[in-house]
Amino acid sequence: MNPAELRASVSLASLFALRTLGLFLILPVFAVHARHLPGGEDTLLVGLALGIYGMTQAMLQIPFGAASDRIGRKPVIVIGLVVFALGSFLAAAADDILTVIVGRALQGAGAISAAASAFIADSTRDSQRTKAMAMVGAAIGLTFALSLVLAPVLYRLIGVEGMFVLTGVLALLGIAVVLLIVPVPHRVDAAAPLGSSRWHVVSDPDLMRLDLGIFVLHAVQMAMFTIVPQWLVTDGGLPLQEHWKVYLPVVVLSFAIMLPPLGAAERHGRLRALFVVAIALLAAVVMLLMTHPRGLVALAGLLLLFFVAFNVLEASLPSLVSRLAPDGGKGLALGVYNTAQALGLFAGGLIGGAVQKAFGTSAVFGVCAALLLIWLAIAPGLQRWPRARA
Repeated sequence: MNPAELRASVSLASLFALRTLGLFLILPVFAVHARHLPGGEDTLLVGLALGIYGMTQAMLQIPFGAASDRIGRKPVIVIGLVVFALGSFLAAAADDILTVIVGRALQGAGAISAAASAFIADSTRDSQRTKAMAMVGAAIGLTFALSLVLAPVLYRLIGVEGMFVLTGVLALLGIAVVLLIVPVPHRVDAAAPLGSSRWHVVSDPDLMRLDLGIFVLHAVQMAMFTIVPQWLVTDGGLPLQEHWKVYLPVVVLSFAIMLPPLGAAERHGRLRALFVVAIALLAAVVMLLMTHPRGLVALAGLLLLFFVAFNVLEASLPSLVSRLAPDGGKGLALGVYNTAQALGLFAGGLIGGAVQKAFGTSAVFGVCAALLLIWLAIAPGLQRWPRARA
């Protein structure tokens, strides 16, 4: 990468990180905290509060991306971050679960992922774009991991209300990053013409497989964390404020374990095998969680295996989309991909809340296992896997 590409890629990846940290920060603690709010005893409403931002994000991802083609990337991203900050401050002021749901919905309405991804495409040459997209995927994975570590500590220090305020402040910092640090690209690729070429991007079988993958990955992630924090309290004997004692070693070890095989798979053209193994490992972990394992050691071990596989897939999927999408349709392909991701987050919240309420926790993991097995059956059909590096 040249200096301008590196600056754009790092600053936009940090923007993704700031925003996703705000979205994920309450994930490990909200299911426990909600029990102290009016209406928070209803697991369906708790799941809706966790996942609703995914629905509003899914509804607005493509419109925001299209608006960025017309009025520019930076104005659209700034507008989205302002909306996200307003939602964060509303959720911070909430005194019941329904107001939290409205605030989370407003957070999701600041749907900037497609516009920011298109900005990266504008700012990088074709030969460097995959690196930039992989940086974004890694930033999101690292941010999610960081949120698991920070959340219990912040919950003890400032509570969920303070955490929502913090997410609003992070969004405002993101505006400063966009206006002051992200460089204006020297060129902007022409948008793909409307018509059959765009439909081809949307209906491409390989891209559809990747869109299904990110939907399933984030649905399972969200559904799990309507249950796991409470299990760590009740079955692991670990107070919420001490959950970092599990998350920190799990997160650090998972990244240490996943990076060498991921790098080797990229170098030697074996990403397909690693990809399939990661999905299979996720499915195996979720099926073991169906048995409701007891004890802190068992839960921590399963979380470690889950995050090893999750991090491999979280880093690989957006990179694959950026490689397989045609040059004129990368923005559209990434918009559809981000929409599928947001829908997965929403669906996972509903699965975690509604299925748990109706059928119990084992049924939640049963649904997650079924989704992962469907993905496992479909994923190997991807035709265009990256080859070994020369």
